[in-house]
Amino acid sequence: MQITCLAHQILPASPHSVFELMVDPDRFPSTFSGYGLIPAIRSIELEHPLAVGTTRRIQNADGSRLSEQVTALDRPAHQAYTLRGFRAPFSWLVSHADADWSITPATTGSLVRWRYTFTLSSVWAYPLAACVLHLFMARAMQRCLQNMDRVLAADAPQKTASAKEHA
Repeated sequence: MQITCLAHQILPASPHSVFELMVDPDRFPSTFSGYGLIPAIRSIELEHPLAVGTTRRIQNADGSRLSEQVTALDRPAHQAYTLRGFRAPFSWLVSHADADWSITPATTGSLVRWRYTFTLSSVWAYPLAACVLHLFMARAMQRCLQNMDRVLAADAPQKTASAKEHA
């Protein structure tokens, strides 16, 4: 049995800029600040250069460690990965999660669609997992996109100023 969480937002930057922030192991952690029971990301470590099959190690604010294996990578439009390594009590609810990010150009920047599909550990976990994921994970995802919006908006004046200096 699965539960899906969705978040989407138009971000004020090109698909390339959005994608680069999304996959940046140094900059992205500050944008995922968590929500309620979902912890913030403190750091991301890549085992190899980013490519399909690469594993990223995620260190969360609550001390938990997760692994993401990249399953799709198409710059600057798409990224997907499988998230594993949940610890109890969350692991009692969810065995793994599949994330899918898509970025498309929009009139005022880029439309980002982010979907997480959580595979439950048991059919009996559904009521509690649905509550936790829809109340906390969906909000953590939307908060992350809002944080990305702020980072990208702050980057825009610097890039404009830098381009004018080089002209």
